[in-house]
Amino acid sequence: MKTKLIVMLTHHDRTVTDALEVFNGVKDIGVDCWGFKDVGLPEPQMAELLKAIKDAGKTSFLEVVSYSEEECMRGAKLAVKLGFDCLMGTLFYPSVWEYLKANGIKYMPFVGGVSGSPSILEGTIEDMIEEGKRYVAAGVYGFDILAYRYVDGDPEELARRFVGAMDVPVVVAGSISSPERMQFVEDIGAFGFTMGSALFEKKFVPDGSFRDNLLKVCEIMDSIG
Repeated sequence: MKTKLIVMLTHHDRTVTDALEVFNGVKDIGVDCWGFKDVGLPEPQMAELLKAIKDAGKTSFLEVVSYSEEECMRGAKLAVKLGFDCLMGTLFYPSVWEYLKANGIKYMPFVGGVSGSPSILEGTIEDMIEEGKRYVAAGVYGFDILAYRYVDGDPEELARRFVGAMDVPVVVAGSISSPERMQFVEDIGAFGFTMGSALFEKKFVPDGSFRDNLLKVCEIMDSIG
C-alpha cells in the first residue's frame, strides 16, 4: 500500500491561526488525511476546522505533544469531544488508551523517550521496538514515531527497523521536507508521514503558495514507486 501523506495545518508545532482558510483553499486536492495540533487555536475554532475537514470527507488526526498523564488525557478528551478519527502522539498511558478505546478513537502514541519543545527522541532502537510490541499487544492502532528527531543514533535506521518490526501502521512524523525523505518513507513501508512546516515554509516551490507546494508534493508522491 502506498504511503499516505498526512497534511498538518501546523507550523512550529502549533496550529496556524488561519488553518480553516488554508484548508478551504486546498480541500479539493486529492489528499485524504488532515490534522492539526491541540495548541494554537481556541476550542470553538478547532471544532469549526474539524467540521470542515470531516464535511470534505477527509480522515482527521489530532496530534498532541504532551508528556504527563494529565496532559495526555486532556488531549484524549479533546479528541473524543470534537470527534477526531485518530489521536496521534502523547506518551502511552493505559488510562489514555482505555478512554480512547471506550470512545472509538484510534490511538497512535509515541515510543521512546520523547521530551522538550521542539521534541527530541531518545533511547535505543531495541527498547523502542520492545515498547512498540507491548503497545501492539495492548491493542493500539499504530504509532507516531519522531524518527528525524532521534538524537541517540541514526534516524533512518530507527525508522527502517521500527517499521519493519511492527505489523500495525507507523507514521513518521516531522522533518519530511525533501523528495529524498519522501522516497525513504515509501521504501521502508511506512503507513504515512506528516508534513506541515515544510509546506508553510515553501520547501518545494519557494516562490509559490501553500497550494502550489502541496500540489508539488502530490506530484512527487505520484512519481515515487
